[in-house]
Amino acid sequence: MGFAGMIDREAIEAEGSWQAQGQPTTTHGLLKRTAEAFPDRAALSFQLFSDPKAPAETLNWRELHAKSAQTANLLRELGVGETDVVAYLLPNCSEVVLSYLGGQIAGVVNPINPLLDAGQIGAILRQTNAKVLVTLKSFPKTDVAQKAAEAVALAPNVETVLEVDLHRYLTGVKKLIVPLIRPKVEVRHKARVLDFNREIARQPRELAFADSPGDRVAALFHTGGTTGMPKVAQHYYSGIVYNGWLGARLMFSDRDNIICPLPMFHVFAAIVIMGASLASGAHVILPTPAGYRGDGVFDNFWKLVERWKVTFVITVPTAISALMQRPVNADISTLNLAFSGSAPLPVELYKRFEEAAGVTICEGYGLTEATCLVSINPPEGEKKVGSVGVPFPYTQVRIIDPATGADCPIDKVGEICVSSPGVSRGGTYTDPTKNEGLYRPGPEDEQQFLRTGDLGRIDPDGYLWITGRAKDLIIRGGHNIDPAEIEEALAAHPAIAFAGAIGQPDAHAGEVPCAYVELVDGATVSHEELLEYAREHVSERAARPRHLEILPELPKTAVGKIFKPALRKMAIARVYDETLAAAGVGAEVAEVVEDNRRGLVAKIRRTGTANEPEVAKALGAFTTPWDWIGD
Repeated sequence: MGFAGMIDREAIEAEGSWQAQGQPTTTHGLLKRTAEAFPDRAALSFQLFSDPKAPAETLNWRELHAKSAQTANLLRELGVGETDVVAYLLPNCSEVVLSYLGGQIAGVVNPINPLLDAGQIGAILRQTNAKVLVTLKSFPKTDVAQKAAEAVALAPNVETVLEVDLHRYLTGVKKLIVPLIRPKVEVRHKARVLDFNREIARQPRELAFADSPGDRVAALFHTGGTTGMPKVAQHYYSGIVYNGWLGARLMFSDRDNIICPLPMFHVFAAIVIMGASLASGAHVILPTPAGYRGDGVFDNFWKLVERWKVTFVITVPTAISALMQRPVNADISTLNLAFSGSAPLPVELYKRFEEAAGVTICEGYGLTEATCLVSINPPEGEKKVGSVGVPFPYTQVRIIDPATGADCPIDKVGEICVSSPGVSRGGTYTDPTKNEGLYRPGPEDEQQFLRTGDLGRIDPDGYLWITGRAKDLIIRGGHNIDPAEIEEALAAHPAIAFAGAIGQPDAHAGEVPCAYVELVDGATVSHEELLEYAREHVSERAARPRHLEILPELPKTAVGKIFKPALRKMAIARVYDETLAAAGVGAEVAEVVEDNRRGLVAKIRRTGTANEPEVAKALGAFTTPWDWIGD
C-alpha cells in the first residue's frame, strides 16, 4: 500500500503491534528472505565514473546474499564475534555494501566518514574498540588509504586491515596506468593487511555459522564529527529492520530502481535506503565513489536516471539546489518521486524541482539516535511544504515544554521527543554518561521518549514542523558541525576575549558557519586576519567560518553566557539584506523576531519600489521564514 497520511498510519497500527508485523529479527534474515523471493532481480549497481555509458557492476539478490555471507564468514574467521566491531572507512562501491551487511551479520558494523581527519578516525576506532577495519588500498585522487594507516597507528586495538582495491573497476589504459602512479602509504601500525576480495573469495557462499538468535546491537554510527570525539550511537537489529519495513510497506517494491548518491557512512543511505532495499527487493544504484560529490555526477545526473530507469531519487537540499542549475536533458519518464532529508528544504527550491523534473518531493525527518526515520510528508497524501509531514506507523512524537516537562498544546513550540522501534531503552550512546537526561518517560511503563534536541510543533492535522534546535549544532548541507570547535580555535587567539559561532542562512547549504568575536581591551586585529587564523586552526574544512565579524561586545545572558539568538538575528538580517541588494530589490530587514510557531522570522520592509513577489523571488532559496510588512 501507499502512504497518504494519518488515516493510513492509524489503519496500519490497527493491524496489531509492531511485533505482530512478523518481520525477520536479524539483518541476515531480511537479506535471505529477499534473496529467496527475487534471486535474479538486480539488487545493487555501482559505477566508478559518472559517464552514463561507463562500465558498471550489478549484483542480483542471489549474488548480494552470497557475497555478504562470504564477508561475514571471513570476519568470523578473523575472530569477530557478535559483540566485536568491524569498522569501515570507504567511499561508495560494491564492497562498502558488503562490509555494511557482512559486518552486522558477523558482529557490529561501524561506518566511519572518510572526510574526517586521521586523529578523529583513530579516536572512533579506539572508542568502538574495532577489531577489523575495511578501507581502501592506495588509489589516485584519494587520501583514504593514507588516513587509514595513520588512524590504525593510533588505534592498536585494530588487529586486521582489509583493503579494497578500486583498480578492479578500471578498464583500458587506466587499468594499466594506475599501478604505476599509485601513491605510497607510510605504514606505522602492526595490524596485518589483507586483500578484501581475495579473502572473501575463499569463503563459502552460505553462512558458515548460526545467525544471531534475536535482537542485539548491530551497528554503531558516529554523529557529527567536527570535534575531537564524536558521539557514537548504537543501532539494534530491531531498529534497522523497522526502518527497512517502513520503506517496503509505504514506498518501494521489487520493481523500483533507487539512485542513491549519498555516502554509506550516513544513516540516510545505509539505514533508510539499503534497509528499504533489503526489505522490498528494490534495486539501489550508487553512482561514483563520492556520490553527488563525484566528478560529473551533477552534469550527468538526469542521464543516469535515464540509464537506470530510476523511479526514486534520494537527495538532500544542497544537491537539489545544484541540480536546478542544470537542464533536465534526458528521458526521466520513469521517475515517480524524490525523497529529501538531512536538512530543511526551502519552499522555492521545492517548487522549482517539482516544475523542472515533473515529480514531487517528499521531505522527511529522522536522526541517527532514533535509528533514523521519524516522519514524512505523505507520498500519496497532502504535502505541507515546509513541514516534515506526519509520524510513521508505530512512531509516536510528543512536543514537550522544556521548562515544565508537560506536553505542549497543538501549535505550541517545544522539544520534539520520539518513541519508536528504533529508539533504544536507555542505551542510545555507547558512552553511558551521554545517555543521562536523554529520555523522557512515556505514558506506558516500558516506553521512553528520546529527546531529539530539536524544537518544533504539531499542527491540528498532525503534521510536524521543525522550528529550530535546542542543541546548538550548525547543519551545513545535512552535515552536523559543533560550534564549539570554531569557538575553541578562535578563543586561542591572543586578541580574542569571547567568540560565538552560529549557522548563518545559506541559499545552497541551508546554513554555513559564521563567527562573532569580542576583542580583549586594547587589542587591534582585522577580521581578515582572524578569518585566516580560523582557516589555519579549525581542522575540518566544512567548519571554517564563511563570515567573521568583530563586535564591541557580544550579547550575553545574565550569567555571562553568549546569547546566540541575538547573533542569529544579526546574521539573518545581514545575509537577507545582502541578498536583496545583490538582486536589486528595494527592500531590507526591518527586524528579526521570535515567533512562537515558526522560530526566527525576518520582517521585510520596502525601501524603494519593491513588492512582495520580488522579495519572494530573491529570498526563495532560504529556509528562514520572512514576512512582508511593506512600508
